[in-house]
Amino acid sequence: MVNTEDFSNRLTKIMEFYELSAAAFADRIDVGRSSISHIISGRNKPSLEFVMKVVKSFTEVELYWLLNGKGSFPKSNTTTPKAEREKIVPTPTAQVPTKSNEAKNFQEVAKNSEKRTIQKIVIFYDDGTFDAFEN
Repeated sequence: MVNTEDFSNRLTKIMEFYELSAAAFADRIDVGRSSISHIISGRNKPSLEFVMKVVKSFTEVELYWLLNGKGSFPKSNTTTPKAEREKIVPTPTAQVPTKSNEAKNFQEVAKNSEKRTIQKIVIFYDDGTFDAFEN
């Protein structure tokens, strides 16, 4: 039988490793956001389907470690996703905005958008949530 408190601690460790909020984690494994909250709080026990989604979605998670705490996490001697991202050198794709650049860009967008109307605006937040506004 799975110790719910220990399981929730391991789940939290996975979210920290991948730098995901509970909402982003839920979206990644395709479960309801409340499921994560209920499991972490100890209200609900994880289902087999939930456990399998975690293992399938995150390659560094071993099933035996997730269920029993035995084994290792991450699975191999790999670097964290954050460390991997820091190794990547971004290529510059846009100019640094200045007041005059912003004014020119705004004028160009205004000219090009005279024939178009905005249909939908989506704002993505760093916690994995978003807001959508439709015209």
